[in-house]
Amino acid sequence: MFVHFVPFFASANVIEVFEHCDPVGQTITGGLAVGSVIAWAVMFGKRSELNTLRRLNLQFERHLRDQKNLLELPESLRERRDIPYADLFSDAIEAYWRAAAIGKEKGMDTSHFRLEHAENALQRALARQTLRYESNMIFLASVVSGAPFLGLLGTVWGVMDAFSAVSVQQTASIQTLAPGVSAALLTTISGLLVAIPSLFGYNMLFASTKRLITELENYASSLADRIELETK
Repeated sequence: MFVHFVPFFASANVIEVFEHCDPVGQTITGGLAVGSVIAWAVMFGKRSELNTLRRLNLQFERHLRDQKNLLELPESLRERRDIPYADLFSDAIEAYWRAAAIGKEKGMDTSHFRLEHAENALQRALARQTLRYESNMIFLASVVSGAPFLGLLGTVWGVMDAFSAVSVQQTASIQTLAPGVSAALLTTISGLLVAIPSLFGYNMLFASTKRLITELENYASSLADRIELETK
C-alpha cells in the first residue's frame, strides 16, 4: 500500500510545494498536521475507552442480576467507581441508607423518602457519567468544523501573496504564478485531509456514545425499579 503512495508524492512534490509556502501557510499546514495526529489519537483512545466501559458495564450488570438483595450487598462492591454502572449503583445505595439514617433521626423514615433520595442520586450520577462518555467529542467536532476553514484561510492568504509578488514583476506568466498558487492550495488539501477522517470518526464515536448513554439510562431505570421492589 505504501508503495502505491510513493509515486504520488514524488510527482506532486509536496515537500517542494511546502517550501514555496510563505510563513503563514507553513504555520497553518504544520498546525493542521499536528491537529491531525492529535485527532487520530483522540479517536482511537475514545473508541478503546468506550469499548472498555461497555464491557465492564455488562460484567457488572450480570453480577448484579445474580444478587437477590441489592440493598444488603457489601461495601466493597461500591468501590468500583471507574465502572459507570457501579458508580450509579454506589450513589443510589449510599443515598438510600443516608436517607434512612436521616429519616430515623427526624422521625420521617419512610420508603418513599428513601426512594426519592436514591432516585435523585441516580439522576446526578447519570448526568456525571454522561459527561464522561461525551468527553473529547467537542474537540473532534471542533476539528471537523475548523480544519477546512483554516485550510481556506491559508489558501486565500497564499493566493493573495502570490498575486502580490507577481504584481511587482515586469511580466507575469503561469510559470511565475503557479508555484505560489499551488503552495496556497496545499493548505486547503491539508485542511480536508484533517477534517474528512475526523468527520467519519466523530460520527462513529457519536453513535457509540449515544448507544452507551441509552443503555445507561435504561440501567438506571431498572436499578431504581429493583430498589423500589426490595423496599416493599
